[in-house]
Amino acid sequence: MSDWLGIGNKTIIVTGGSSGIGSAISDELAKQGANVVIADIQSSKDLQEKQVFIQTDVTKRDSVAHMVDEVMERFGTIDGLVNNAGINIPRLLVDNESDYYELNDATFDKMIDINQKGVFICSQLVGKKMAEAKQGVIINMASESGLEGSEGQSIYAATKAALYSYTRSWAKELGKYHIRVAGVAPGILEETGLRTQEYEEALAYTRGISVDELRASYDKVSIPMKRVGKLQEVADMVSFLLSDRASYVTGTTYNITGGKSRA
Repeated sequence: MSDWLGIGNKTIIVTGGSSGIGSAISDELAKQGANVVIADIQSSKDLQEKQVFIQTDVTKRDSVAHMVDEVMERFGTIDGLVNNAGINIPRLLVDNESDYYELNDATFDKMIDINQKGVFICSQLVGKKMAEAKQGVIINMASESGLEGSEGQSIYAATKAALYSYTRSWAKELGKYHIRVAGVAPGILEETGLRTQEYEEALAYTRGISVDELRASYDKVSIPMKRVGKLQEVADMVSFLLSDRASYVTGTTYNITGGKSRA
């Protein structure tokens, strides 16, 4: 049963694969026998067998082009792309008391560049190689906040909402090349190193509560499964979608939220 997915020796790029969700995805794919290219600004993890790191800035076309060329030279093909690289900087649209946590142009541009433009650049350059080969899978890492919106995280939520549309639109455009495009939208997950004190302080401020109250607020969300999600569960879904077991799945984004709602 260990080879049920059949993705052994496929070559898959994971952007932002050095930490958080990306690291979990990279490790699971390597465990399944795939050649995993971790495309990230820096390597912050010990590489497993079948994993290689290529320094990549997804916001820079030249950097992504260099990464794609290196992957093709080394492996000869690209079977999958996981657009996971992202950044979340909590900010308010309007704050009449202080401008420190008020959204400004630089913060707006940074989130758009990484979360949205980076997905476009990577998908276009990798998509060209996939179209030539007439096969491939692109997975976009969205978020349930892209549908719900999120207080203090409007730009992050907006960039994730864009990924729902990219997924639907690109599935329609790339289907003729036998390329599938799917999305994954996690909800509240177990804590990772990306949930920093700075991040929690900023998010708590935007919601007018303390950091302790912010942490306690997660327990007030209605999750029928009665727990937060595991990174492994996201990695498992991504692995499935990259495999031929999901060969008729395209244009759809899957929530991994335990049934979360605000009710």
